[in-house]
Amino acid sequence: MTANYSLKVNRDLLDPNFESYRLSLDSIPTYNVQLDAAVEEIKLKDSQYTLDHVRAFGMYNYLHLDPWYEDSVFFVDCKGRVLNLTVNLDTALGKPTEVYHMTPDPSKSEDRLGASLSLTSATWAALSDGTGRLDLLRTSKRGESSHLKWEPVFNEELGEPFTILHSVSHVHAGVHTMEVLMLRIQKDSEETKGSGYSVSLEWITVTNTAGQGQEKTYKVMKRRVLMGKSVPHYAALEPQGKGLMLASEKPFVFTHVDGLPIEQPPAEPMETGTTDPIYFWQQTAEDVIVSVRMPQGITKDQVQFKLTAERLRVGVQGFPPLLEGQLHAPVDMEASTWIIKDDKSLEVTLQKRDEGPMWTELVLGDRRGEYLVSEEQAALIQERLTHLTTEDLNSNPDKEKPPCNSQELEDCDGFPEDGSSLAYFDGESLKPTQVVNLGSHQYLFTVDVNPPEMPCLCLRHDVDALVWQPRPDQPSNMWDHVATFNALGYVQASKRDKKFATCAPNFSYATLGECLRRVFIYRQPAPVDTVLFNRKQGRQVGQVAKQQVTNLDTNEPILGFRATNERLFTLTSNNLFVLKINNN
Repeated sequence: MTANYSLKVNRDLLDPNFESYRLSLDSIPTYNVQLDAAVEEIKLKDSQYTLDHVRAFGMYNYLHLDPWYEDSVFFVDCKGRVLNLTVNLDTALGKPTEVYHMTPDPSKSEDRLGASLSLTSATWAALSDGTGRLDLLRTSKRGESSHLKWEPVFNEELGEPFTILHSVSHVHAGVHTMEVLMLRIQKDSEETKGSGYSVSLEWITVTNTAGQGQEKTYKVMKRRVLMGKSVPHYAALEPQGKGLMLASEKPFVFTHVDGLPIEQPPAEPMETGTTDPIYFWQQTAEDVIVSVRMPQGITKDQVQFKLTAERLRVGVQGFPPLLEGQLHAPVDMEASTWIIKDDKSLEVTLQKRDEGPMWTELVLGDRRGEYLVSEEQAALIQERLTHLTTEDLNSNPDKEKPPCNSQELEDCDGFPEDGSSLAYFDGESLKPTQVVNLGSHQYLFTVDVNPPEMPCLCLRHDVDALVWQPRPDQPSNMWDHVATFNALGYVQASKRDKKFATCAPNFSYATLGECLRRVFIYRQPAPVDTVLFNRKQGRQVGQVAKQQVTNLDTNEPILGFRATNERLFTLTSNNLFVLKINNN
């Protein structure tokens, strides 16, 4: 059974008094590393015309940050070399050093994608040459032996070309296993209305099969395929390979295991209507009344009803629950009742524990019901909202709170369709066990904060940008709000040429990169050295959040963009720019 969850915001990490970013003219020291061979950039072909192709391949980040070793980045050049630049001293930057060399099959060059790299652990990496071959490489401890070449221990042709999204490494009972998540965009012969393409995610498990004392032999032990209709914003494997987390605009479902199709579950066995609401509900300040549609002629003995202070479950014996989940707010169980009405509906009366506050939904995340507003409530709401509506464009702009009209809204106030979701799939059942409806929480970026844990995801929340750390070992609190970038949700939406966004692992700053040249830095509020006064409010300003803008000395498009606590790395075809953001 899929459980619907909502993201719990840590109010202590929000700043309701945040005013704005102040433009700082302080220059950012920028160092330029000239590359002796161009970065390998694979441009989109005429056949790759969909928005998914652009998201997956056209907006690909060609620069890879090593989360295990500070200020170390990797990229692949047109000669097939995997190059590393590790910065110790900005004023003495060396040339990138080669750690591995790959030779793609020239016969597969026509359908080839760009090479992709995933740094799996402190000593392992996964590499795709873009032709459909997967290489697993032993890298040694990269920070201590950055001069050593990487050693390939596994390579195999896995079908059509793919891009590596994520990989993890774990050891259980002395057996080393690597999990790799790959993305393909494939022609869909069954689709007649849409783009003609589907997005395929393949989860590969590679295990050391050698016995004790034998030479290590790695083999593919399991292949699982998910299909969907949109490139996921976020896709990552759980550190122990027990599950998979996806954020996407359209849902994904597992379709194959080891090449064999999975039988998809039949539709809901009990017919409740596909378009009509399953339940209706209304409320007063004291209670909530719910009417659940039931099969004709239902008896009391067939009803399955369970109520706790915070959860409700209603169903019929022998069938899945009709309504189940966490209530919007606690109720008084002793004062709540249910009865069968007209032999075809169950009426539940829930007594609110806290009188007064009105509920915005009945069961968290459940959209299958319809809220009924009484005439008295409708009249009261209309009276309360009268001052916000007017037939004039702006009837009295001099008033303290002028009416709002849609012409004053900006493009960045608009949200994509209310269909995005964040889901955790269990690796055994291959079913989503926790789902969050993202709704208007626009996806902003992914960032590695703590290497042993899953990557963090950053979502827009109202005008702010909130960073969430997935914690799959805590099912009741799987997404932990760990940081906030004030007003960044609003600011980034106004940047029409934005290509990349990320932040420092210690959350000291967030940064946006445009397609060409310009880079924006947004620092967390910091104490000011001099006394500042807000003239409008007549109070002293203790902290200021700075915005900085820098223009890179290049006319080439930005291909890679990664941030560390001290530096920002920006990659173009022939240059790697190192921007010194912080002095730690």
